[in-house]
Amino acid sequence: MDTKTRKLLSAVETKAHALGFSAMKIAAADATPEAAGNLRGFLDKKYHGTMSWMEETADRRGSPRSLWPDVRSVVMLAMNYGPDDGPENHPLAHLEDPTSGGISVYARHRDYHDVIKGKLKELAAFLTSRAGGNVKVFVDTAPVMEKPLGQAAGLGWQGKHTNLVSRELGSWFFLGAIFTTLDLPPTCAEVDHCGSCRACLDSCPTDAFPAPYQLDARRCISYLTIEHAGSIPLEFREAMGNRIYGCDDCLAACPWNKFAQTAREAKLRARADLTRPRLSDLLALDDAAFRKLFSGSPIKRIGRNRFLRNVLIAAGNSGDINLVSKVDSLLTDPDPTVRGAAVWAFHRLSGEDTFKRRKNELLGAETDDDVRAEWRSWGSNERHP
Repeated sequence: MDTKTRKLLSAVETKAHALGFSAMKIAAADATPEAAGNLRGFLDKKYHGTMSWMEETADRRGSPRSLWPDVRSVVMLAMNYGPDDGPENHPLAHLEDPTSGGISVYARHRDYHDVIKGKLKELAAFLTSRAGGNVKVFVDTAPVMEKPLGQAAGLGWQGKHTNLVSRELGSWFFLGAIFTTLDLPPTCAEVDHCGSCRACLDSCPTDAFPAPYQLDARRCISYLTIEHAGSIPLEFREAMGNRIYGCDDCLAACPWNKFAQTAREAKLRARADLTRPRLSDLLALDDAAFRKLFSGSPIKRIGRNRFLRNVLIAAGNSGDINLVSKVDSLLTDPDPTVRGAAVWAFHRLSGEDTFKRRKNELLGAETDDDVRAEWRSWGSNERHP
């Protein structure tokens, strides 16, 4: 590397750290030739579930040059979002209190897309002001396979849970990419350091890993609570526990997280009201209240109805009979997905006589086939799975 290039990259890296990024590495645009085949294998097995956009964009997603033929180098950035220290801030602390809801660490404050994209644009502008060329920036908003690129650049390696793991940051970090027409010297790829460890695989509540380094999204709680529309399949409801948006179990189990750092960016540090929110409060949310509570949050994008579905599953798992009246009020919600989840939760929490009475009152007037089927599935207050 010549002196001019060394000075350029040093200046860009210094700027990146000033903007709040935790690490910067570089990959050649053609550094992930295996990515397209791995993606095709994932899609062929239908592991993507209802995320049809993954298949629709598979050709462009396969390599950076398929997306943008002019790209020559990819600057990969990591931004840490690690939880604060202390047992009350542990990613899985919510599991100790089933009357609270568990929100994935990454979603407990501002939407990371909004936080990171502006910083990527500023860094990209800094790069072009010093070296010219054209750039495009991406942060999980386009058909870019950031994790393989991150490994090729040396930010970390894809662990057995398929997420990127860093020896310096653990698993709690976001990825951003700057595609550039400049030919920049690539950094060294990272190698796998998982060894014989399978802590992430064994921690999964729904057995979503058919094999190490493979994820079946259809069984993943993050997929079920965020991407999946409609009713939650019965086989996963109990396993969801009180996880109402995402799931951090496999990340939290990774021993490399002993090196994780607390988020530097204030907008990525958890809001107190989203760390372990009360299910009783969340069950009362109408659309306006939902939008207000989650303004600026990634949770807002799934909408009130899908979110209430998740909260009702958590309520049904809570064993808290004090929630019965709020669940009851949702049996007549305008949205059928909410009503169906409410039937299941009401069955789990109410007494047999109360359930039969409400069933007799509401089933005849129910117009949605799935909700009618939900009512008919439960004839008593036995604790079905």
